Amino acid sequence: MVSQPADIFPALPPLQEVQKTSVAELREDMLKNKPFVVRGFVKDWPLVKAGLKSAKAAREYLLERAVDRPFEVSMGSNEFDGRLFYRDDMSMNVQQGRARLPLIFERIGNVEQEHNPPIVYLSAISTKTYFKGLREDNPIGLEEKRPIESIWIGTKTRIAAHNDFPDNLACVAVGQRRFTVFPPEQFRNLYIGPIDNTPAGRAISMVDFHDPDYEKYPRFEQALKAGFTAVLEPGDAIYIPSLWWHHVEGLSPFNVLMNYWWRETPQFMGAPQNALNHAIMAIRDLPDHEKQNWRDQFDYYVFDASSAVTAHIAEHGRGVLGPMTQQNAGKIRSFLIKMLNNE
Repeated sequence: MVSQPADIFPALPPLQEVQKTSVAELREDMLKNKPFVVRGFVKDWPLVKAGLKSAKAAREYLLERAVDRPFEVSMGSNEFDGRLFYRDDMSMNVQQGRARLPLIFERIGNVEQEHNPPIVYLSAISTKTYFKGLREDNPIGLEEKRPIESIWIGTKTRIAAHNDFPDNLACVAVGQRRFTVFPPEQFRNLYIGPIDNTPAGRAISMVDFHDPDYEKYPRFEQALKAGFTAVLEPGDAIYIPSLWWHHVEGLSPFNVLMNYWWRETPQFMGAPQNALNHAIMAIRDLPDHEKQNWRDQFDYYVFDASSAVTAHIAEHGRGVLGPMTQQNAGKIRSFLIKMLNNE
């Protein structure tokens, strides 16, 4: 039996909406570090207009611009109600494959009108690598941020709540999508799963938003008190700041989304997740008194990082304790590689 959405969605307050027509106008809103929706932000995109004609027209538009090469695709049976998740043995309920886009679209066309279609999902496909002219014909105005530009295509899907390190501007091109978002500090109440065995590189909430088990996940009710939701139509966009949790559903038989990830800090600073992973390996299982000492050192050198850390050291001798330049980042990276290889 296909599960029906629970009452959590209408019970949640709607996401804030802003009325802007360009990325330049959105800059002030983005600085507030809160998600928001922009209705009709990309309504003039040719891809959006093609999708409003029909799903077939949207697929034809994409096929005309697709590079002739295999695409990564996730496929699963219709027993999962579109939910990309774990099986009981913690393996993924979708299989990864590669095929050219015409074959994938033929499969989608054959199943998209089924009441409960199987999963056919292309995630985070590089628009630069896999398409010619798609980015240019459907511009966003984020060139100065040098974003990672991706397209997401598929049948009805449910993507568990997760977060991303970069900021995210996601634009619905075809179909409807529902976003349900939570502030970063709600991670304890979302019951996050493994960080190494994940559907797409980011840890996800183990809660089924269509059928929450409050006995198993009682704190999820606290998360809901802090959540917001919105259903986006073709041409709408949503801004999701770094580390905000978001549950995403493709509600239509055929769905296309284009998104843009960027970070405000230099790329050479690396990914914080890597530091967390290493801390789990090196610190988590130490004796309590040693962990407390390392907690103090992390506060001193990282989270507080006041001028007291280096005030007593000559400026020319502060090394990596000085400003995090590309040179200092390179020193740390080389040192870490050397140390890890020697462990």
